[in-house]
Amino acid sequence: MDAASSNSVTFYDFLDRMRNPASIDLVGSIKSFIVSFSFHATNPVNDSKRFQDFLLTMESAIRDHPLWAGSSEEEVEQALEGLEKYVITKLFLRIFASSTEDVKIDHEITNKINLLQSFLKPEHLDIPSYLHNQSSWLLAEKELQKINASKAPREKLMCILNCCRVINNLLLNASMTENRVIAGADDFLPVLIYITIKANPPQLHSNLKFIQLYRRQSKLISEEAYYFTNLLSAKSFIFDLDAKSLSMDKLEFEERMEAAKASHQAAPVEPNAALISHHLTNIRGPPSYPFMDAQAEELTVRDVETLLSLYKDVVTKYTSLRRAVEKLNIHRPEQIVQKDKIGSTREVESEKVGIERSSAE
Repeated sequence: MDAASSNSVTFYDFLDRMRNPASIDLVGSIKSFIVSFSFHATNPVNDSKRFQDFLLTMESAIRDHPLWAGSSEEEVEQALEGLEKYVITKLFLRIFASSTEDVKIDHEITNKINLLQSFLKPEHLDIPSYLHNQSSWLLAEKELQKINASKAPREKLMCILNCCRVINNLLLNASMTENRVIAGADDFLPVLIYITIKANPPQLHSNLKFIQLYRRQSKLISEEAYYFTNLLSAKSFIFDLDAKSLSMDKLEFEERMEAAKASHQAAPVEPNAALISHHLTNIRGPPSYPFMDAQAEELTVRDVETLLSLYKDVVTKYTSLRRAVEKLNIHRPEQIVQKDKIGSTREVESEKVGIERSSAE
């Protein structure tokens, strides 16, 4: 069974146990935490501490709970992994890329990598020819590009591990076939930097910060910590990269960067999805829906009070969201917005759409 399948089994086993009537106290604690989390102002450091403290409290509760009586350490760990994924999934919109600064850094790194991709070669990072392996590099890139497809910190971390293991295997194979001594991080890190530039994983900074803040601290150790730290180093290297960082003349580097900028400026400009997403989600109401599966007869007086509070918060945030969308003034490329004489707005569809509509009629 591969890692993805194992993660799914672990998660669904956790959900099955939470449906057991005997778990009502645990379910209550989880729902209460998710709801109360939305009442605090967004602060990554405080949010992380609150979440890590909750996991420690729940770990003790699960170990002492009758549903896990006689369970092995592995079964308890699987429950904790399921708990982490469940809660994070519910809170994801609130805690991922939650600051303007994080979104800005993501945007800067993505743009810089876009420029570097147009001219950077392995030799500029002093990667020896015997480590040039396009098939292995492509596989590593694909693994790293998956990082934004998952919400759970563990699954994001697994994308990093899979990428780094491909690189590590490449180094091991080279050491055997080339009869060379591979110098650890001195050989590993340049390849990882090159792979990261080639892959240009979306929201790299936010994903790394997210793992740091919300992966269970007791699990960010050993191999996971080593590879994760290396990717942090790769990100920092790319962010600060200049001619001195490469085996390239300063003048040549500056000319190539300017040429890349000119090329990108000439290309059609697409709205930055990450930045738009941040504007839209930063002014949001409670991101989770703990009462969606509840029946009316199950609600307590306290639940009604909570729902009323959430309703008021949603109305307030909706008003702010509507204003934010109006200010963004995002134009779709397939439409032209024109003002008619009386000041109303109409959208003139492209000629192609007009033809298609005429044919349909």
